[in-house]
Amino acid sequence: MRSARRIGIALSIALLVAAWPGRAQSPSEPVCTSCHDQGKKLKDSAHASVACATCHVRHGEYPHPAGVPKPVCGSCHSKEAQDYALGAHGQAARSGNTSAPDCGLCHGSIHEISKTESWTFRKSIPDLCGMCHAPIAAQFGQSVHGQAIQRGVADAPVCTNCHTAHMVLPPTSATSTVNPGHIRETCGQCHGNVRLDTRYGLPPDRILSFDASFHGMALKAGNETVANCASCHGIHLILASSDPRSTINPKNLAKTCGQCHTGAGKRFAVGPVHEVASTEPKAVRWARSFYLLLIPLVLGLMLVHNVGDWVRKVVQLRFMPGGQFRALRLADRETGELRMFGFERVQHLLLLTSFAVLVWTGFALKYPDGWWARPLLIWETKWQARGIVHRLAAVVFMLVAAMHIVSLIVSGRLRRHWKELWPRASDATEALLNFAYNVGLRRNRPPLSNHSYIEKAEYWAVAWGAVVMILTGGILWADGIILRWLPKAALDLATTVHFYEAVLAFLAIVIWHLYSVIFDPDVYPMETAWLTGRSVKHKRPELEAPESPGTPAADRGGPERQDLRLAEKQEPEDLSYYTGVSGGSDE
Repeated sequence: MRSARRIGIALSIALLVAAWPGRAQSPSEPVCTSCHDQGKKLKDSAHASVACATCHVRHGEYPHPAGVPKPVCGSCHSKEAQDYALGAHGQAARSGNTSAPDCGLCHGSIHEISKTESWTFRKSIPDLCGMCHAPIAAQFGQSVHGQAIQRGVADAPVCTNCHTAHMVLPPTSATSTVNPGHIRETCGQCHGNVRLDTRYGLPPDRILSFDASFHGMALKAGNETVANCASCHGIHLILASSDPRSTINPKNLAKTCGQCHTGAGKRFAVGPVHEVASTEPKAVRWARSFYLLLIPLVLGLMLVHNVGDWVRKVVQLRFMPGGQFRALRLADRETGELRMFGFERVQHLLLLTSFAVLVWTGFALKYPDGWWARPLLIWETKWQARGIVHRLAAVVFMLVAAMHIVSLIVSGRLRRHWKELWPRASDATEALLNFAYNVGLRRNRPPLSNHSYIEKAEYWAVAWGAVVMILTGGILWADGIILRWLPKAALDLATTVHFYEAVLAFLAIVIWHLYSVIFDPDVYPMETAWLTGRSVKHKRPELEAPESPGTPAADRGGPERQDLRLAEKQEPEDLSYYTGVSGGSDE
């Protein structure tokens, strides 16, 4: 009796559980399929494992209550629903466009939804989008991507790879995947994927070479008007370069690049566009190799020279009896030697300013992620301030060079001063002996000329660098004219030389010039000649006397050194003599 009662209670509980409204039921259960034939359709759909009650709430009651809302896809797919609402399709639907696609149009009936990861669904996407975008779908079908899809290449991109599946936005939207600022990342999903490049034999360097080009650097800096992948290769009708219809076919390159570089000639097609070390022209490779050897060699010698000089002077300053060295320095601040005339100081100030701006704006293009570059690139998306400022600074730099040349022609006074920087054979001896002293190979410091190899090396380095930078910068500035007559390799060579020469010039200024005007113990904390014209640098007592009775004449300074000292004594006291720029009558 007691066991029969227990069996009855268990059966009652089972019936209650079976009739509970929220219970998840399998589509094959007779509870729903006894009346509805959707169970057969669900069997092969993406929702095959989803119970009816998950979407159809309160339908566990029978008869079904009236007024129950229909299932909403967003109740399960909230992220996709949110993206759709933000996209162009969702916005069109909200504005009342009844033709705007919705979930059912793209994915099919709720009970027959295809599995999006299946090849069948992926292959149908171009035709699906083509229901509304027929001309674009036709172009895509002819492209290398569309042809690959038709051949059964499952990894080939379709519409949703570039435009995304749900949040489809127009190119004008800043967050769109096909916005000019994001094209590089969108194409890089495949063309920057090593696995795909290896599997299908695609060139593995397309993204890297683009990033290294001016276009890639400017795009990274925020310039959205610069050419990107789609500018050259097209948008939907992307064809192989061997196809005569292709925008990158050698016969069509002049027209394609002429969209930005007006007048680009046929010779532009000579040479590779996506350049890497293995494909760049020999002249570019040689120039890069030359600078990669020259820069560390020159800068290394400068660093060794100056570190040795600093150590020698600091030791002498620290251990010289009675602090005479410091007293001499302070005294000579009042009666220092006149080193720069007024007009030369004006030139120096303009040169300093233009050079600093050129370095800042030039390296901001190459390294836009630097904290020091970001303030300059704030307006880059709407107004290319960096390039404008760089060119204005270049104009000032060229004007300074012209001022210097003209002043030497019209002013005998400045010309005589400039002649002190003319190289002499004795400069090599001075440099060798002083370098040997700085590195500890000589016991006593050799005498140096009034304008020694230190000043001469710096002056002629600036003169040579100015010629190289103006020439290569002019080529890059006049790219349209250059491309009309010369191959692209000319621009590539100019770009390489311009960059490495800028690196050499900047680092040489930091290591060589800033040491001379700031960190040299003889002038620290600053050589004021560039401000007042007069130097704070004193003449060391040991330079006035020879090392020993056997010291060579070259080490004692020789007749040239004596002539310079005599000239210093004969200089007029009237400072107005140095501040004007008069004609050749002074000679």
